[in-house]
Amino acid sequence: MHGHGHGTEDGQRHGRGHEIEEWHGVEPVAGQDVPGTLPDGLAAAIRETAGDIAALLRRGADTGLPVPGSEWNVGEAAAHLAQANELMADIAAGHARNYGDGTPQSLASANEQALAEFDERRAEPLAAMIVAQADAYLKAWDEGPTEETVVTPLGPMAPAVLGSYLLTHMLGHGYDLARALGRPHMIDHARVELTLPFLVTAMPRVTDTSRTAGLTAGYAIRLWSGARFGVTVTNGAVSVDSPPPARPDCTILIEPVTFLLLALGRRGQWSALARGHLLVRGRKPWLAPRFPTLFKAP
Repeated sequence: MHGHGHGTEDGQRHGRGHEIEEWHGVEPVAGQDVPGTLPDGLAAAIRETAGDIAALLRRGADTGLPVPGSEWNVGEAAAHLAQANELMADIAAGHARNYGDGTPQSLASANEQALAEFDERRAEPLAAMIVAQADAYLKAWDEGPTEETVVTPLGPMAPAVLGSYLLTHMLGHGYDLARALGRPHMIDHARVELTLPFLVTAMPRVTDTSRTAGLTAGYAIRLWSGARFGVTVTNGAVSVDSPPPARPDCTILIEPVTFLLLALGRRGQWSALARGHLLVRGRKPWLAPRFPTLFKAP
């Protein structure tokens, strides 16, 4: 569901010429493992994020401005968000919708087709639609899931995880719109924690098999806010587990907003390292630069 054509602030500099900072002598972060169900606060985060995006658009936004790192302009990105929120609300209400085949490539194609069939690009109507469809999702959720599993653009998942997907998607494009319009973004530590149920569900589904081929490695991912999970690659096959493995090959300690932006392809790892937002330790710290390349942000 994410707009295609995104670059990162670092470009594609994944070479070996950069040193990875090792993180020694720091006790593991005390925190909660990523839960199997969504934590409290998701409904408020969805409502507030939709409102934050609408506020960006309602400040007399120039919808013709380009979105950094994307082929879309502000109007197109906002139209995509409005359509995506409607899609999520329909799925939550039990109305099946076909949207790609679950691969990043098919989602990009479905996004373009949907945009071509929807010609609204004015800021105010799109702002209203983004909020209304987020509310429609919450109403459908409040009325109770119709199925134990719903089919989403990234495959089947629990209805609760769909809410995390909706929030993640809004935060990614909300960040893009804020950058395009020169305004502060709306991503914070609490909202990042609420994206984790979706991200840990999606990661094995967006693996770049050309990058994982032949790899066996155990990663522990620890956010500064306390959340943690493990990613195990076994001869190229990826699984995500909570809690992380007891003796990972590589532990990545990362600032939460940086983690989400990396996960969504909005920021590169080298700028995160340079800013001290990403620290690495473990028996095989050289595995860290490879980690973000194992996945394709949809």
